[in-house]
Amino acid sequence: MIYRKDLVQGFKDLGLRDGDTVLVHSSLSSFGYVDGGAETVIDSLLEAVGESGTVMVPTLTGKPTDGRESPPKFDVRVTPCWTGRIPETFRQRPEARRSLHPTHSVSAIGAGKNELLKGHENGASPCDRFSPYYKNAMAGGYVMLIGVDQESNTTIHCCEEVAGVPYHLQKDITDIVIKGYNGEEIVVRNRLHDWNKPPTDFNRFDAVFREHGIMKTGKIGNSTIRLINAKAMVELAVDMLVKNPYYLLTDKG
Repeated sequence: MIYRKDLVQGFKDLGLRDGDTVLVHSSLSSFGYVDGGAETVIDSLLEAVGESGTVMVPTLTGKPTDGRESPPKFDVRVTPCWTGRIPETFRQRPEARRSLHPTHSVSAIGAGKNELLKGHENGASPCDRFSPYYKNAMAGGYVMLIGVDQESNTTIHCCEEVAGVPYHLQKDITDIVIKGYNGEEIVVRNRLHDWNKPPTDFNRFDAVFREHGIMKTGKIGNSTIRLINAKAMVELAVDMLVKNPYYLLTDKG
């Protein structure tokens, strides 16, 4: 059984410190049995970064049918995410705040939550420079992968969007009316992700991040944990994708 003290120590051993910002992608089951489940993992992350730190999770809601002919429906207060037990539990905490994006929202708890989440709805695409994914990197934050690999690393989508790869986004702009924290209607105009794009392999970056010394790997229980320097990752990946926009495609055609 994994206890809170094991998790806190494990996160600190990987390098989390008071005041850090971390965006966490996770599989609760990867640990084995955790005493207290998702709530314990969340409490442990918050303890590891302290009151001056911030923990974020992806609360994604996008689906293959989203587009101009079928805009997504999103209410920041109630729309569930599909990114797992930890994010779904996290977003419902009273102290959590969620960004106003209809497909790629992020929830955050901590000192920096408002600044990191502010303006996500103003971007031209889900993970661009207006997004918490980019802001986390520019703020010197981390990306943590708990029991999942780079395929779950949404910040790589941010790198694709910043680099302007040609395969990733829908050609058309979709107008989406979402509901905000007070039930108000907000219009978001985005080129959404193209779910019919050619297949990609984000795990191609795994060895690259390790070789450049920007990713630490450890274990807590049965779970393999990756902690990645987000700014170094974005700078490296964007540079690689600008030079070779098709680097992540499994079939270069």
